[in-house]
Amino acid sequence: METLDLLRSGQLAGIKRLDLAAELTQFPPEILDLADSLEVLNLTNNRLQALPDELGRLKNLKIIFLSNNEFEELPEVLSDCPSLSMIGFKSNRIRTIAENALPDSVRWLILTDNQLEQLPATMGRLVNLQKLMLAGNRLRSLPDAMAACQNLELIRLSANCLPSLPSWLFTLPRLSWLAYSGNPFCEAMPASLERSLPDIDWAELTLGDTLGEGASGIISRGIWQTGPSDAVDVAVKVFKGNVTSDGLPADERNTCLAAGTHNHLVNVLGKLINHPEEKAGLVFSFIPPNYKTLGWPPSLDSCTRDIYPQGTCFSWPVVLRIAQGMATAAAHLHARGIMHGDLYAHNILVNETGDSLLGDFGAASFYPASELVAGEVLEALEVRAFGCLLEDLLNHCLVAGVAEQERYDRLRQLQQDCMNPIPCERPLFTKICNTLYAL
Repeated sequence: METLDLLRSGQLAGIKRLDLAAELTQFPPEILDLADSLEVLNLTNNRLQALPDELGRLKNLKIIFLSNNEFEELPEVLSDCPSLSMIGFKSNRIRTIAENALPDSVRWLILTDNQLEQLPATMGRLVNLQKLMLAGNRLRSLPDAMAACQNLELIRLSANCLPSLPSWLFTLPRLSWLAYSGNPFCEAMPASLERSLPDIDWAELTLGDTLGEGASGIISRGIWQTGPSDAVDVAVKVFKGNVTSDGLPADERNTCLAAGTHNHLVNVLGKLINHPEEKAGLVFSFIPPNYKTLGWPPSLDSCTRDIYPQGTCFSWPVVLRIAQGMATAAAHLHARGIMHGDLYAHNILVNETGDSLLGDFGAASFYPASELVAGEVLEALEVRAFGCLLEDLLNHCLVAGVAEQERYDRLRQLQQDCMNPIPCERPLFTKICNTLYAL
């Protein structure tokens, strides 16, 4: 309650960000007194059901988080905040969105894990929308008017009730990251991709430090006792079991298993059984510590694009090696009818020479690899994601000499081809691989 007391006493005057979780059932009116300075308001993990009619007084508010509250509709007063660019209402009880509830300024909208059955046609007005998180709802369709959302780059539609994906989705010039598993139209794991992996008993594992935590689970370093005197280093991912921003953990597990082995994919060793809390999990080969994450996830400002530490610089040989590795990994997945859905630098591990491994199948989805037209349409979206990765690598590339500059220019042209605003004119991964290895 300390933050609430400070707010009520006026001691937070002039702050730009307020984080307040105090079992609130009413919106504290003192927040409105911060109108001249407040840019980020985080009221996640409360019990709020409504926002005040005067919310528009927060004229500088750019970001509002109200996840894990008790809203049943998206408050219409949000549209009165002229600067709002990011809105988060994950894990509420939202069933409806009023026609004019969203300001035209919104770039990033999070409505994961609610009870939405439809979206208003006015969503088509959101021409600035870049990132839309809708996993874990009850949607049966998307309004055709959303074809006007020409800046949309990432959309999560997993775990809904969609009978199909709308055709206009595949005409969007910037769409790069799509997740749709867990809908009625989705493919189950094709029998041809099922592989026999050992069950690994929890009792055979000794867990160490946490290596990372994502939306779907926690990854820990571990030791797998494979025999009385034999043990191997592994990484153990225990799924949280809830709907994540990307979709359902079970779908992640299935696509990860179906991906098979590849030199540029993180290798799965087996499926976890007998977890004390009956949680699902996977056991992976341990990645040596000289492998580091290539980039950092998007920031609130960058929205859809990864960010890199200041001073990041890659040599030309490293850039080319990373590009070749990721293109061959993507080609392998699409040949198996798998769309990764999250082809990003923050899901790639690299070492100092550019050897690379793609992981995190949280947004992956199956499609019928035998249906060439459907497959190529989906692959073209992922090609743009690869183009974004190439753009990042080239923007941080140090070129030495005329010969490298010529090859750099050719790779820059490939990057631009991959980001062609007309999806059907982009090269597919087999052609991309050929071009890369010709360099």
